Amino acid sequence: MQLGFPFLLALLSLLGADAEDLVALSPELSPSSVVQSDFTSGFRSGSSSGFRSGSSSGFRTGSSSSSGSGGGWSSRSGSGSVTQSFSNFTGSKDDRGTCQCLVTLPDTTFPADRVERLEYRVHILSEKFQKELSKVKEYVQLISIYEKKFVNLTLRVEIMEKDSISYTELDFELIKIEVKEMEKLIIQLKDGFAGSSDIVDQLEVEIRNMTLLVEKLETLDKNNVLAIRRDILALKNKLKECEASKSENIPVTPPVPAPGTCAHGGVVNISRPFVVQLNWRGFSYKYGAWGRDYSPENPDKGLYWVAPLNTDARLLEYYQLHNTMDDLLLYRYAKQSRITYGQGSGTAVYKNNMYVNWYNTGNIAKINLTTNTISLTQNLPYAVYNNRFSYANVGWQDIDFAVDESGLWVIYSTESSTGNMVISKLNDTTLLVLNTWHTKQYKPSVSNAFMVCGVLYATRTLNTRTEEIFYYYDTNTGKEGRLDITMRKMQETVQSINYHPFDQKLFVYNDGYLLNYDLIFKQEPH
Repeated sequence: MQLGFPFLLALLSLLGADAEDLVALSPELSPSSVVQSDFTSGFRSGSSSGFRSGSSSGFRTGSSSSSGSGGGWSSRSGSGSVTQSFSNFTGSKDDRGTCQCLVTLPDTTFPADRVERLEYRVHILSEKFQKELSKVKEYVQLISIYEKKFVNLTLRVEIMEKDSISYTELDFELIKIEVKEMEKLIIQLKDGFAGSSDIVDQLEVEIRNMTLLVEKLETLDKNNVLAIRRDILALKNKLKECEASKSENIPVTPPVPAPGTCAHGGVVNISRPFVVQLNWRGFSYKYGAWGRDYSPENPDKGLYWVAPLNTDARLLEYYQLHNTMDDLLLYRYAKQSRITYGQGSGTAVYKNNMYVNWYNTGNIAKINLTTNTISLTQNLPYAVYNNRFSYANVGWQDIDFAVDESGLWVIYSTESSTGNMVISKLNDTTLLVLNTWHTKQYKPSVSNAFMVCGVLYATRTLNTRTEEIFYYYDTNTGKEGRLDITMRKMQETVQSINYHPFDQKLFVYNDGYLLNYDLIFKQEPH
């Protein structure tokens, strides 16, 4: 069967639609519409020409006509009726002969699920908005705080600009000067500090760090000058405290003994050798002696003398004199003299006189250097000679002269001393023996010897490059003992050693080379 639009209107009316809504839903009528069913007699539930609801999804008509297909709707007005095609529906009869058809109506259900989703999204957006709003409030507060800080900084900058203090490169230069002064002070403290120096070392490290910090600050904000000055002041205070404790708790170190005096505790060390030059006769003249004349009346004005032996290592025939060390080094203004009676390398010069062992005898001789003449000869009692008890590795030095602060000495051996060293103090005018001391040290085991302040110091060979000051005998007290002072040398054999009281140096003849050594004395407080 075919259903027309009036049928739909009637259905909508039953569903409760308003008349205005029905009018609004009415389409334009067309005169060409074909009327397939007449509904002018009205609708009666259960009649053959009416309809009744069959289900929630359709309706059934009560017509007795056979099943078919078709559809349409008709409408009457005051002027007539207009019919328009709507749709075709397939119908069927039930067991009672009632015609049934299925009509699908538009979905008019309210979209509650969409509304719920919309409400959820609105809730999420509201929470996000509240969070962002709280952040904005925090930012507003921070901006307010920073604004106050900027104002404060601006005021501080204005105050600094108005301040009379200016931080220029000069400030850093002044700081560097102060740091350098502290460095000098710490060096002085370190040199004179006895005992543990941990505090001084720590201060030295801090001052070095301060120097590095000053250099870095020169490339940074100049206002850091104030901080660095505070640190410097603290270091200065520490240095003052350290210096004060030093002066209170540590005895004052006595100065180096004056030249020509014996205000010390004896020899405790020796410097490395200083090579002056090769002797004036050449490398072949390995044996001999050299030194500087000493006179208590004019201690700083002595001549320099060099006396190489002939190549037989026995005869002293020529010697040279130089007024200054420069003349010696440049081989100029030399006064050369010849004698024919000197023996061995035990020569010494005291008060412009040279003292030698007379050749092939046990006598000693005094030679005036101004005239190169023999002033005096004298026999040295009981002294052996001609290599009877000479030094180790050095021949013809049975008799060895020495000079110190107190005058002229001679070192030798006798038969009665069984080869042990004998020390005699001589009168430099008459060559008579004033006093004699006998030691327990065997002379041939000694490589050489010298006198300082009445104390005999003996050396021995350790190897080809090292000697050792190993023995002493103090004529002031009669005591003797052992030492272990290392003495470097340039060549293998030491032929002679002479001491100069004013220079406080050793003059060493080492296989033809002239060497100098500085002596280091034990300091004793006054």
